[in-house]
Amino acid sequence: MVLVSSLPFLLLLLLTDLCYSISLRTTVNSTATKEYLKLPLLHRTPFKSPAQALPFDIRRLSLLHRQRTSLKSPVISGASTGSGQYFVSLRLGSPAQTLLLVADTGSDLVWVKCSACKNCSNYSPGSAFLARHSSTFSLIHCFNSQCRLVPHPRPNPCNRTRLHSPCRYEYSYADGSSTSGFFSKETTTLNTSAGREKKLKNLAFGCGFRISGPSLTGASFAGAHGVIGLGRAPISFSSQLGRRFGNKFSYCLMDYTLSPPPTSYLMIGGHQNSAVSRKRILNFTPLLVNSLSPTFYYIGIKSVSVDGVKLPINPSVWSIDDLGNGGTIIDSGTTLTFLVEPAYREILSAIKRRVKLPGPGELTPGFDLCVNVSGVRRPVFPRMSLELAGNSVFSPPPRNYFIDTSEGVKCLAIQPVNSGSGFSVIGNLMQQGYLLEFDRDRSRLGFARSGCALP
Repeated sequence: MVLVSSLPFLLLLLLTDLCYSISLRTTVNSTATKEYLKLPLLHRTPFKSPAQALPFDIRRLSLLHRQRTSLKSPVISGASTGSGQYFVSLRLGSPAQTLLLVADTGSDLVWVKCSACKNCSNYSPGSAFLARHSSTFSLIHCFNSQCRLVPHPRPNPCNRTRLHSPCRYEYSYADGSSTSGFFSKETTTLNTSAGREKKLKNLAFGCGFRISGPSLTGASFAGAHGVIGLGRAPISFSSQLGRRFGNKFSYCLMDYTLSPPPTSYLMIGGHQNSAVSRKRILNFTPLLVNSLSPTFYYIGIKSVSVDGVKLPINPSVWSIDDLGNGGTIIDSGTTLTFLVEPAYREILSAIKRRVKLPGPGELTPGFDLCVNVSGVRRPVFPRMSLELAGNSVFSPPPRNYFIDTSEGVKCLAIQPVNSGSGFSVIGNLMQQGYLLEFDRDRSRLGFARSGCALP
């Protein structure tokens, strides 16, 4: 989905089919040189299989490309909603009010439903932030430099005659969804590993008083009080806390099919000096910068191999052009993996030639390759490897890209990006079982499979 605003931004909405809930206890751990926030992620599955979310992904991506061909604005991500989310518990205000917010690695703005919110779905006591009950709530005014970091309604109320007016923001999505309100500041309260409370002052966030449209009021957003953006812009949660916690964050998504699901974590800050972290050996690839899409975490793909055979894909298909088109982003908010058409066709053809399993009795809509695994105890699938910039190799197990779509049927969870202005997305199914560390100071992405579920 696309955000349309008065600033030179378009917001892409890329969503997850995995649904996690973060426990109400957030811990701040200390090492000799760093402290970090550790947020345990508990797995919930809103759908029986990722295939049930596929129509959402297809519609969303095709909508994005129609917008990009007609608008020359750059693209960054929008609020994460839809078929599933990560929920982080944020204690906001004084006294603290507990809110569940959707964590989105592709967006920047932190926003919550405020008590004056109109048209908010499932509004009830406790479902919104009560600003009037907090002694530390304050508005950001038009003269504040932070006000220039958010998109404004039209006409912009922050004109020269109203410098002391509250800073208003407005996000409008291509499907008609929107959120608007006051850009504000508040105190957040976190629990330390020793059980003590730690207060962080002046978190900039949007106090939303109007939310509308299917993406923000539908059943998939039920239970969410807002969004925490973890993108690269100064107003994101990771940016605001990054100055205090090492300017990096990491997460690990465990296999959603395991029962009971292992514990995994979202970390804000550096924890490389901990005893557990020393057991992890990270591979690194540079995080590339697209000045026209500054929020996304881009990585560089050099080549793709299937069962050790390098495929004849022109390296230029992975490049970012002068208009900001192309490239590859890695995003926990996307379910499937989407690859540009020329690369997708080569990969699909190579995998088809090597799969020795029969096709299913009935076609599975939305998938180009499905196989019947009924009665097969350990089906064998080709192994795909991505050679990344920095001489690292990302080689996920086949279960990360062959998923169950029905009883006895597995399908290839990779889809083509048909538009010439599109970019590739490494989705969260492909990321399962990996620790991913976004090191913003060094502009690199670290990844490893060892110790992924360890604290």
